[in-house]
Amino acid sequence: MKRYDAIVIGGGPAGMTAALYLLRAGRSLAWVEPFAPGGQVLSTERIDNYPGFPEGLMGFELADRFAEHLKSFSFDTYGEQVDGLRVGREGHQVQIGEESIASKVVVVCTGARWRSLNVPGESRLTGKGVSYCAVCDGNFYRDQVVACIGGGDSALEESLYLTKIVKKIHLIHRRDEFRAIKMYQDKVLAEPKIEVHYNTVVRAFQGENTLTSLLTENVQSKIQTEVEVDGAFVFVGHDPQADFLPADVHCDECGFVVTDTEMRTNVPGIFAAGDIRSKLCRQVSTAVGDGATAANSASIYLESFDD
Repeated sequence: MKRYDAIVIGGGPAGMTAALYLLRAGRSLAWVEPFAPGGQVLSTERIDNYPGFPEGLMGFELADRFAEHLKSFSFDTYGEQVDGLRVGREGHQVQIGEESIASKVVVVCTGARWRSLNVPGESRLTGKGVSYCAVCDGNFYRDQVVACIGGGDSALEESLYLTKIVKKIHLIHRRDEFRAIKMYQDKVLAEPKIEVHYNTVVRAFQGENTLTSLLTENVQSKIQTEVEVDGAFVFVGHDPQADFLPADVHCDECGFVVTDTEMRTNVPGIFAAGDIRSKLCRQVSTAVGDGATAANSASIYLESFDD
């Protein structure tokens, strides 16, 4: 079994920052990321609020810059999913496929996945008209009619992005007002391509081989309506990617990892950073800060063994 000072799980902004800081501290490192570095940054068209880039930059450009920063260091990369994490007194073991690796420190930066509505037709038509990423799939619906489902920042921001591509958007929200910041609300309400459906939920995604319509219901009148669309984008939040974590690691009621302000979990030697954490603000800048803090805390923890 190969042993390291630290294992960083996840390749988004938090994971890459944590890896960078640990490598700069001279620690041997294993980095586990089954996909391209960047995490959800890769599915963000443009980032306008990351400090130091007043003109903004494309999501993939920022991800590439993060990854480029790591290239001057030597570390091992594992390109498979983590299947399990075993807590130990002398260190922790991470199971990756058929291989196990061990370290005194594990930094969990696995982020969150898009949440589904769990209504009939959604799973069957995912990839056939149902999507969770406008940047990824928006061009498939150029000059067509789509629906966006949700009322938070992501739903409104992605809807505004889609107005550059599609003919019309049905924006469906279960409450009588949006939860997004006022700037997005003002832009959405002023956009002629967007028709807002308040107090409305989706009861089913309909169609044989591809999505053709949504069955919606007004939560007040209970009246159901069929809305014809060519595509639908679901933006109703995220679920943590924490299936591999053992019960030893405390999580909140939604499954996000609970940490203190120094990114320490309740298990010595296990830290968490980025969107996997139980917190309110999930932005690239906060993920970077989390990653740096987690790495600093991990370095201090490792120093206790050096002594």
